[in-house]
Amino acid sequence: MDDKVWRRFVLLWLNRKLRSQSMVKQISLDAWQIQQLTDLLKKGSDIVAKTNRPIILYRQTLDEEDESYEEIVCSLTKGYVIEQMVTSGGILVPSFHQQFVFRIEEYPQELLRKSKDRFLEMVDFLQEQLK
Repeated sequence: MDDKVWRRFVLLWLNRKLRSQSMVKQISLDAWQIQQLTDLLKKGSDIVAKTNRPIILYRQTLDEEDESYEEIVCSLTKGYVIEQMVTSGGILVPSFHQQFVFRIEEYPQELLRKSKDRFLEMVDFLQEQLK
C-alpha cells in the first residue's frame, strides 16, 4: 500500500472515530438532560396533585393586535403537560384553537426537538420553582 493511501486511510478512520465519539457524548448529554427535565416535571406534577393548581411552565405571545392577542400557554397538570393556543383580550371571549396533551415521560423529548433554548429555560424555571 502506497504511503499516501495509507495516511489517507488512517485520517479517514480517525475522523470517523472522533465523530462517532462526539455523537455518543451528545446523545449521552441529551439523555441526561431529558431525564433531568422528566424528574423535575414529575416532582412538579406531585405538587400539582397536592394543591390542585396547575403550574404554568411558559407563555409565548404569537400575535398581538390592539388589545387582543394569541398565545401559547403551557401548563403542568397531574401527569401531563398541556400546550394550548389561546386567543383573548379586548372584546374577544377567550377561545382555544389547539390543544396538545403530552404524558410527562414524552414531553421532554418533544420539547428538545422543538427548541433547545425553551428546554433549558424550562429546566431553570422548574429548578427555581421546586426548591
